[in-house]
Amino acid sequence: MKGNQKVVDSLNARLREELTAISQYMVQSEMCANWGYGKLHAAIEKQAKDEMHHAEMLIGRVIFLEGMPVVSKLDQIKVGKTVKDMIGNDREAEAGAIKAYNETMRLAVELGDNATRDMLAKILQDEERHVDWAEQQRDQIEQMGIENYLANQV
Repeated sequence: MKGNQKVVDSLNARLREELTAISQYMVQSEMCANWGYGKLHAAIEKQAKDEMHHAEMLIGRVIFLEGMPVVSKLDQIKVGKTVKDMIGNDREAEAGAIKAYNETMRLAVELGDNATRDMLAKILQDEERHVDWAEQQRDQIEQMGIENYLANQV
């Protein structure tokens, strides 16, 4: 089914962001594993897998709309040098994703593509959950101090 090019372009922009997030999360997950923070490694790796699923959904939708998925471009990857920086960077990226997904959903509805809007709503819920997780981690660091927080991640 031939889709609207504006929707395809917006889906490709979201795909670029998801592919960037996958790379960022995988690097940070492996850094946490190297530092011995097994719980944090697993949590960040799970988020990377969520983003991979999102990328898969976006690729499928772009192909369905007879567009070409663009998988060769990434945004700037912001790998934190510390756990606190990682969590802050990830929260910022996820908040940006929420805004972008809402904009793409509005565009899809405006152009009469409700199936795309419904697919994006599923992804949006995951992104909101990712922000919530980052905010929980930030609050825990603030309340118990970074040393105690990291001791709980071993």
